[in-house]
Amino acid sequence: MVPHIIEKRVLFIGTLNQSLVHPREVFADAIADRAAGIIVAHNHPSNTPTPSHADRAITKRLQEVATLIGIEFLDHVILTKDSYYSFNEEGEL
Repeated sequence: MVPHIIEKRVLFIGTLNQSLVHPREVFADAIADRAAGIIVAHNHPSNTPTPSHADRAITKRLQEVATLIGIEFLDHVILTKDSYYSFNEEGEL
């Protein structure tokens, strides 16, 4: 079976420079959809795709939770107007 996207969802809308992310909300729909894997993405309005300390911390936490519940954490992508940063492509997953 070829992997495919089941659904895209907006889970959190943050302020100018931060958003509170909780793994429970990130994985709730993936569990309900019986997803085998998940990709998380968010934007950096600053147009700098470099991950912050908080980005790295939540990525690590999401990886831990994904392993615990049996859903593959495929990538965390940071999007900007002109570029992106993929934790997977950078070898950080």
